[in-house]
Amino acid sequence: MYTPSAQPDFDALRSCWHPVALSDDVKEKPFSSRLLDEQIVIWRDADGIPHAMADLCVHRGTALSIGRVIGNEIMCAYHGWRFRADGACTLIPQRENPTHVPSKARVASYHCQERYGLIWVSFEASRWPLPEVPELEAADRNVVTSGPYVWRADASRQLENFTDFGHFPWVHPGILGDPNRVVVDKHSVEVKGTNLMCYHYMRPEPESEQFKVFGREKKNVKPSKHSYYELCLPYTIILRQDWGGADQMVHLFVAQPIGREHCRGFMRTSRNYGHDQDPNLIRQFNDAVFTQDKAIVECQRPDFVPFDLADELHLDFDLVAVNYRKLMRQSGLAKKQPPAEVAKAS
Repeated sequence: MYTPSAQPDFDALRSCWHPVALSDDVKEKPFSSRLLDEQIVIWRDADGIPHAMADLCVHRGTALSIGRVIGNEIMCAYHGWRFRADGACTLIPQRENPTHVPSKARVASYHCQERYGLIWVSFEASRWPLPEVPELEAADRNVVTSGPYVWRADASRQLENFTDFGHFPWVHPGILGDPNRVVVDKHSVEVKGTNLMCYHYMRPEPESEQFKVFGREKKNVKPSKHSYYELCLPYTIILRQDWGGADQMVHLFVAQPIGREHCRGFMRTSRNYGHDQDPNLIRQFNDAVFTQDKAIVECQRPDFVPFDLADELHLDFDLVAVNYRKLMRQSGLAKKQPPAEVAKAS
């Protein structure tokens, strides 16, 4: 008999920051995105500040994202109605007095901010601030954007895959893992507060002639990579890597929960070395890794991480996943579903 799964709670996730676009995606024209099964529009005002609203004109349901921005307002393409950043309509051209606007003439507006080359949205006041990643804002670093990576899976599956050490030799041989070294080394997980997990993992760096993107302190010496992870609920990973010296690579990975069966992963990579290297090599490396992962994760069932620990088998090398699932339950971002709801989702 199937045990009812605990799954992501979209209502609770409304009070978290989520990425919805790359900064470069949102320029003069409005940009449409989808978050937690709701369509939203992102647009910049005259000062370049991004705003987020429901992508739905209150008049006839036209997508505001096909309209245009005029000064500090967004205009609907269908009838020319204009809306401020707070969602209030300011102009109805069809009326004799176009500024005579009913109080009901407004659309939902959301919390929005821009940081790390991404636009972030929270439908409600966020429980936690964005994590601090100063390496992505330092002048002496070269920063590369990879993706975004759209998968047919819930964001929880994409995030948890990023934390899994056991699959490296099998899914990423020669890139992230060594098929002759498949045992997962012992590691520990520290839970800090209500939304943060930290853990450290060290392993020999695979030799890859195709992707020479990693740091190396000594020539002709196979380096060991130190990987320091911060997992921030619900779907953010900060990964700091070094090879025992000054060279450092930092990744910010965050998954956008588009809906219950689709997600989009964003990757921003910062290095304090390799300034003369073609940035496309970093992108090609990440593309290769995420393509290999996608084939696996899109075959996982259910589409979301089953946050009830009884639903899947866990061993000692699954320590990160176990703690992630526990923390999501404890924080209320995942909850047990009634049997009828689970059967319906199946």
